[in-house]
Formats: sequence, C-alpha cells, structure tokens
Amino acid sequence: MSIIVVSGTGTEIGKTVVTAAVAAAAVAAGRSVAVLKPAQTGLAPEETGDADEAVRLSGAKTSAELARYPEPLAPGTAARRASMAPVGPERVAREARALAGEHDLVLVEGAGGLLVRFDEEGGTLADTARLLGAPVLVVAPAGLGTLNSTALTAEALRARGIEQLGVVVGSWPAAPDLATRCNLADLPEAAGAPLLGAVPEGSGALDPAAFRAAAGDWLAPALGGTWDADAFARANGA
Repeated sequence: MSIIVVSGTGTEIGKTVVTAAVAAAAVAAGRSVAVLKPAQTGLAPEETGDADEAVRLSGAKTSAELARYPEPLAPGTAARRASMAPVGPERVAREARALAGEHDLVLVEGAGGLLVRFDEEGGTLADTARLLGAPVLVVAPAGLGTLNSTALTAEALRARGIEQLGVVVGSWPAAPDLATRCNLADLPEAAGAPLLGAVPEGSGALDPAAFRAAAGDWLAPALGGTWDADAFARANGA
C-alpha cells in the first residue's frame, strides 16, 4: 500500500496519534512517509497542525496541509463561514498521488468522521478514498458507544465499495471498564474488519524518541508492528 486514508468514527478520538504511530512504524522499517491533512480547522496560522504533529512524533519525512480554517467546525462549514475556498476530494486525491510519487507511504488524515463534508457539493473523505482506490484505516474510541459508530462507518465504506483496512483503538485507557474490555472482542465483528492496534491514552505526550520506540508495540503486523489482538484481549480480561 502506498496510500492509506485514516478516518475516525468521530472527532477527538486519537486519529493524529494513530497516524503518527503508523508513520513511526513505517519509518522504522526504512520507508519514507508523508502525512497529508486535507483541511485543518480550529487553529490559528502559527499553531501546530495535525500533520506537523504526526511528523514531529514519528520522524516522517513530509507533512502537508492543503487548507486551514480558523473555526473548529466541519471543513465545508468552516470554509463557508471564513469565505475561503474549500478543499474538495479531487484536489486531495491529486495531492496524495503527487506525494505517493515521492514517498513510499502517504497517510491521509481526515477531519472527524468519514462523511464529514469538505465542500458545498457534499464531498467527503470517503470520496477521496474512492478516487484513490485506497484502503481506510478506522480509528475508534475504546468505550461504550463505539460499536454503533464503528458499525455505521463500516457500512458506509461497504456501500461505496471502499476497502476497510481495519480498526485501531485511538486511546486505550489505563484502567478499562467492563464495556471497554468487552469491546476488544466485539469491535472486529461490528467493523467486519480486524482490530489492528490499541494506542495507550496519553501517548501523544511522549517525547518523540519514546514515541517512536513504542509505536510498533501498539500496532499489528499489518501496520508494521508486533501487537497481537488475541494476547491483548486476554491480558485485559476480554
């Protein structure tokens, strides 16, 4: 795979840290990596965006951000309110292909969930993945309610003929409750795709060297790591 699209089942669930972990594992394997953020919302021009943060943590070669809008809203809404040009799926796909010509792996990190609107025409991250023919890695929260949002995301992908690479838990708590532990067994069934990792909560606060050293332990071999879903479930009483 030269391009992977990273989508959440919602917002603020760990997409950037998961993107950074996948990038770090690829860098450790000797691959050159670019992180593409189509639209960054809710940040001032001088603030660090998600793509830059993923590169800082992972040691990836390149970060790219196509547009930045000041208000913390869906990209299409934020662009309209700021009277700025939106970034549609076609442009994102072109930029991703261009980066793939110069890197071994391009990670395209969405904003929020799969069907969040990019523009007034209703373009979404799903449209970008379809145009690219790229698989989607779904990042999901750990706790109660995640099964429904994960199943809905998987259904949307299947309806569009888009491959789902698998699911990664974006922030695994230090003291998981019963629902969270049970979700380790139930998430793959809800997604119709394998569970490919669990990133410990607070991992984004690690210094880059520690983050890079640990990233492979959080991800399954399909993502370049050594994490084992069955062993992790047993260790957590799932």
